[in-house]
Amino acid sequence: MRTKLWTLGLCCLLLLCPSLDAKDKKKHYEPLFGKAQASYSVTSSSLKGAVFYLVSGHGGPDPGCIGHYQGKELHEDEYAYDIILRLGRELLRRGAKVYFIIQDKKDGIRETAILNNSKRETCMGKPIPLNQVARLRQRCEAINGLYRKDKSNYKRAIFIHIDSRSRGKQTDVYFYHAPGSKYGKRLATQLQKTFRAKYDRHQPNRGFDGTVSERNLFVLRTAIPYSVFMELGNIQNKQDQKRLVIPSNRQALANWITDAIVADYKKSK
Repeated sequence: MRTKLWTLGLCCLLLLCPSLDAKDKKKHYEPLFGKAQASYSVTSSSLKGAVFYLVSGHGGPDPGCIGHYQGKELHEDEYAYDIILRLGRELLRRGAKVYFIIQDKKDGIRETAILNNSKRETCMGKPIPLNQVARLRQRCEAINGLYRKDKSNYKRAIFIHIDSRSRGKQTDVYFYHAPGSKYGKRLATQLQKTFRAKYDRHQPNRGFDGTVSERNLFVLRTAIPYSVFMELGNIQNKQDQKRLVIPSNRQALANWITDAIVADYKKSK
């Protein structure tokens, strides 16, 4: 009798849980994540149908902002790229379609404090120009070309940098959207809301002053999909350095961004 009741209860539980297609339950593989984390499973359908174009700042001949930590150079592009990979993996695990616009085939997701610097990054296989305008135009053209092919009703571009203009002792996270972008602003506002809630929970005495604002940046003007440009601190800020060199903190940032994106996606349905 107990066995029958247990079996019945299990069947009911399975009926209540959202199911995934058989093809989603299998292992997927993304070599950009590196050997240790290349394999992943789709564990949720919370972002099924959504498409994301992920862009880490700088790369190739341009390291971005450079900080110095324990006798080592910390290059902005390396840390932004690590967070982008972690973010992309979380989005994929929730059923989204993800494009990594800036790529390094050797780095993968790294579980070390000091990330080795290189100039290997490409824009989806193409060399990254040294000229800033050409560099920004190249990544926007890559995004826009993919955007025109995708049929999804929810397509978003995410730009991540770690060169905040703030020079205070505490550097917050800032969220920018294109002037007049209703849905870019909505996502940016959700990101701010999520980050404030996370900081209130995990660092209740810290406070959070990160803002949402319009910014007339080339990539926000030129990229077709609704976009958010994030500054996740400043790699030259000593407090930010202590936070960013910890791999679990980089993962936490990716997780928080994912939570905000899921919340924004729900609003679109």
